[in-house]
Amino acid sequence: MDYHYLAFDIGATSGRSILGTLSASEELTLQEITRFPNRMININGNLYWNIYSLFEEIKKGIRETVSMGIVPQSIGIDTWGVDYGCVSEDGTLTGLPNAYRDRRTIGAGEKFFTSCMGARELYGIAGIQHLDFNTLFQLNEHRDDCSHIHASKFVFVPDLLSYLLTGNIVTEYTIASTGSLLNPIKRNIDERIIESIGIDCSKFGPLVEPGTTIGMLSDAVCRETGMPPVPVIAVAGHDTASAVAAIPAEDRNFAYLSSGTWSLMGIESDTPVINEFTFRHNITNEGGVEGTSRLLKNITGMWLVEECLKCWRKNGRDYSYDDMVSLAEKSANNAVINPDAPEFTAPDDMPHEILSYCRKHREPLPETDGDCLRIIFRSLARRYSDVLDLFKHISSFDIERLHVVGGGSRNRYLNQLIADACQIPVIAGPAEATAVGNIMLQAISGGNVKNLADMRRIICKNIETEKFTPKSVHHERRFNPQGV
Repeated sequence: MDYHYLAFDIGATSGRSILGTLSASEELTLQEITRFPNRMININGNLYWNIYSLFEEIKKGIRETVSMGIVPQSIGIDTWGVDYGCVSEDGTLTGLPNAYRDRRTIGAGEKFFTSCMGARELYGIAGIQHLDFNTLFQLNEHRDDCSHIHASKFVFVPDLLSYLLTGNIVTEYTIASTGSLLNPIKRNIDERIIESIGIDCSKFGPLVEPGTTIGMLSDAVCRETGMPPVPVIAVAGHDTASAVAAIPAEDRNFAYLSSGTWSLMGIESDTPVINEFTFRHNITNEGGVEGTSRLLKNITGMWLVEECLKCWRKNGRDYSYDDMVSLAEKSANNAVINPDAPEFTAPDDMPHEILSYCRKHREPLPETDGDCLRIIFRSLARRYSDVLDLFKHISSFDIERLHVVGGGSRNRYLNQLIADACQIPVIAGPAEATAVGNIMLQAISGGNVKNLADMRRIICKNIETEKFTPKSVHHERRFNPQGV
């Protein structure tokens, strides 16, 4: 018998619906059903997510699945982290969710530390990397907004989309763990943190673990899509948590790099690690599957490339993935930038910002698109190497290899740069790790896969990976930005 699972994997720039099929002989196949853009929309100078457009795309994916004559065992949704919507007492949304790149998040962390709770105290409870767009800081910054005043519940984006499908509100653990709201030791929403901004835990749905059934598709959605009432599962709602769960690892001696719009590098741990070292280096403790913790750092990733491409397309220059690699390989520019520099957060013209940064820091100036791409790829590899050194320091086990998953794992040129910079074997793939994790967590929920170890065993059987061995490299200067 074949078991079908429908996964919606929605990132900060695009989303897709993917049908996963697991056979009785443990053969796993993936089929992309739909793909759609996800763009922040600018309203009066502020950035929002069009949650209604995403809901329509989800229903479209369901309808397409029905048209194929397939009724899945279940449906699961994962998205990016930290952002949330507001649901009123009557069940309607009070407005569009703010986007984490909205200008109102700039300086939000410092405002919280000044008026609510100190940085060290907050980290000691939550163990989360301090970033201005963390959910807690957004809630504090926006709490006087009309939508927040009238909110009965604050609902993270994947849970909000599941609510629109089922009518039931939950707070899935891994997505909630991105926002500085939880105590990872007690695994609950921390009252001290929440009360510091004048709200209470009742503003959130019940906290549930990955694999929990949220509810059945509502009658309205069933009528509109033609899908019978199937369960909607709270998978690891944070896309990185689903991706890490899908790492094809046979033991625990690895670090991971989830490479997409954001790069998230870290290790999987049985327990949170919150101490002076992790505080000083801003290392985060986010929730994983089966009670694990994901120790990681957020690093700006393919956002730099995506924003360059957007500018180049306006001038009639569009490049495929292979084109970009070829251009980078032909370049000889040796400039190094800090990918996490604030000027790269939301620029109007990314290539110009890279040029300005190189001029300001007396780096070789990029003269071609290939120069920009080589600078980005080399700088990312160096940044990964610096961050990996931090995890080697705190890991309770030897890190013997680096698993690179997500869309960026297709970049063989970058993978080799990473292996050379980190001096560790790089295992690339699967590119669709988040969707694979989403699908397989549904399979665990449905009782067709035993647990996380069994899930990874099946993934290893089905997913092709590529190994990159570090080459001997000359000693080169390492860019070590402040705070790393």
